[in-house]
Amino acid sequence: MTMACAGCVATPSRRDVAPVASDIVLHLPDIHCAACIGAVEDGLARVQGVRDVRVNLSQKRAFVAAAPEVNSDVLIGRLAALGHRAQLLDGTQVAGQGAVGQDLLMRIGVAGFAMMNVMLLSVAVWAGAAESTRQVFHLVAAAISLPAVAFSARPFFASAYRALAAGRLNMDVPIALAIGLSALVSLVGALSGSDRASWFDAALALTFFLLLGRYLDHLGRYAARSAAADLAALATPQALLMRDGREHVVRADTLLPGDVVRVTPGSRIPADGVILEGSSELDCAALTGETAPDPRQRGQDVAAGEMNLIAPLLVRCTRAGTDTTLRRLADLIAQAEMQKSRYSGLADRAARLYAPVVHLLGLAAFAGWWGATGDAGRAIEVAVSVLVITCPCALGLAVPAVSTVTTARLFRLGLLVKSRTALERLAEIDEVVFDKTGTLTTGLAVLETVPSDHDLMLAAGLAAGSSHPLSRALCAAAAERGLAPVAVQDVAEVAGCGVTASLDRVSLRLGRPEWVAPDRTASDRSEVWLQRGTDAPVVFAFSEQLRPDAAACVAALRADGIGVSLLSGDAPAAVARIARALDLNEAQARVTPEGKVAWLQARAAAGRRVLMVGDGLNDTGALAVAHASLAPSTALDAARSLADVVLLSDSLLPIPGALAQSRRARRRMGQNMALALGYNLVSVPLALAGLATPLIAAIAMSTSSLTVSANAMRSAS
Repeated sequence: MTMACAGCVATPSRRDVAPVASDIVLHLPDIHCAACIGAVEDGLARVQGVRDVRVNLSQKRAFVAAAPEVNSDVLIGRLAALGHRAQLLDGTQVAGQGAVGQDLLMRIGVAGFAMMNVMLLSVAVWAGAAESTRQVFHLVAAAISLPAVAFSARPFFASAYRALAAGRLNMDVPIALAIGLSALVSLVGALSGSDRASWFDAALALTFFLLLGRYLDHLGRYAARSAAADLAALATPQALLMRDGREHVVRADTLLPGDVVRVTPGSRIPADGVILEGSSELDCAALTGETAPDPRQRGQDVAAGEMNLIAPLLVRCTRAGTDTTLRRLADLIAQAEMQKSRYSGLADRAARLYAPVVHLLGLAAFAGWWGATGDAGRAIEVAVSVLVITCPCALGLAVPAVSTVTTARLFRLGLLVKSRTALERLAEIDEVVFDKTGTLTTGLAVLETVPSDHDLMLAAGLAAGSSHPLSRALCAAAAERGLAPVAVQDVAEVAGCGVTASLDRVSLRLGRPEWVAPDRTASDRSEVWLQRGTDAPVVFAFSEQLRPDAAACVAALRADGIGVSLLSGDAPAAVARIARALDLNEAQARVTPEGKVAWLQARAAAGRRVLMVGDGLNDTGALAVAHASLAPSTALDAARSLADVVLLSDSLLPIPGALAQSRRARRRMGQNMALALGYNLVSVPLALAGLATPLIAAIAMSTSSLTVSANAMRSAS
């Protein structure tokens, strides 16, 4: 089993403009809509030295790429001026989401208890109580309602105040205005003896149902929590540090490279490192998707978050704290969850227009009804309903909820989504093209020919400077014979061709036959030639095996109506053998890196949307120009860096699942946008017509948000 090192896969994709390397990650506890996202991104982007900003609504985080002189205090101060609380992200913030739910539950309980008591008082009034009794009941209702509203609705009031103090509007401003108007008019009615005093019911009910909607939305976010949050939950808070021959319990985030820790069976690895003593089996399922335990022994690497299953281990830390595999994966996935699509752009623009439009609608509703009826109380009631019912929560959740659910689902299938636009592009794929060696095949080539010891030692000396599977096979063959590679000088790898070097001032070449000796004819086998000076080339022939699930992957893609092709730089005979085994109609051999790029460009010109799957240096150009790209965990660093998606395990079967999940996600985004826009098209006219009370408006608004969240959750099924 092989896993991808997060230190390698965490390199940002070059496909996206201004990718975010999260130099600073801030926790934003108060953001809850697309308008908040826009305000935070715009505000921080104006700070000198900030290169890029992206906000993850689901995790309430801002990822900031900034110059070294920009520190978190500057950014936090800027957000404070904009009316947003922020703090430098700490690992405890994930666990802190439970405190948010508890706080909401407490406020819901207070609002609900007060609402029931006020309703009981209202029943007595409606039953025909005497005027003096009715007046007393109204004042008692005021004494119960006002403190309850002040406490329970505090999140809305505080958020609205911060926004207004910063000279901007957010979605909590009209909500706070609606609750405040209901309570104020009720108080005036109670003091003046007006029948409108029963509005205390509305103020409390409005607060109760709005809080209930926010709590249910919180539960939905938790149920659909991101893979980044799941990974963060794997981080162990403490470690057994070995110092002076004794164990010391320390915080895991205080470990430094070079520290030695003891990992007992049943414990997770606290930091990336190398095993110094012991051998065991590790559970890596959460990181790679592989369910089978992975045996490790002295000298092998381990990663933070892996579970030690059998025996104690002594591990020397190589990366700790915020630099571990676990943390890099979590940060990378959190950025990938901020998927950008045509739908998110529409939602952002609609959310920015929301605040001024809804206030104008509320004012127009008040003026219209007051002018038409002369009843100020009725006009305020309609205006309050309009302010509440037009809340854009559903619109703000439409895209982020689906992105979070889908990227988390793909990660659990063994796919690390790196690009912020990957989901939309993967949903458009109608053809997949594979490289052969190391992608459709295991990449573990076996040397078939029997060269002399001298030739094999010389070839291994050149191959030691290359990561190509055939180079590794040459080194393995030399090691099996107990031969040491010859020390050569001036080693250089030529992409798609081979390796050059020199020995005793004689030039050496090891690589593709047509590059080593263009004047000679190569066979159709998978071969590497070695030439010393002008001597006749030495031929090394290899064989390789298909990945066990390659045929199943191709069959699943075809079943989904997706075309499958093969492009390889290998010999025609080797490519033809793989094509026959997989029943591929389109398979080309001896394709150069430039040829792969040209093939993909021709396909794009013909209107095809191609996913390139490759692992080598000669695939990097194709990975860069393809409509979408994917690299296996065994790929070179350059290939993983360019790929939109990285396979974390050896299996190819997640590829059809990724395309299916992406198509499903695109449909869910469209459905959510339609639901959100449809809700406003229906509800706003009803509110303006006076057909929705403030209570009904609160229930409708909460229901719309829950509907969008529930629909997003379907993308995980």
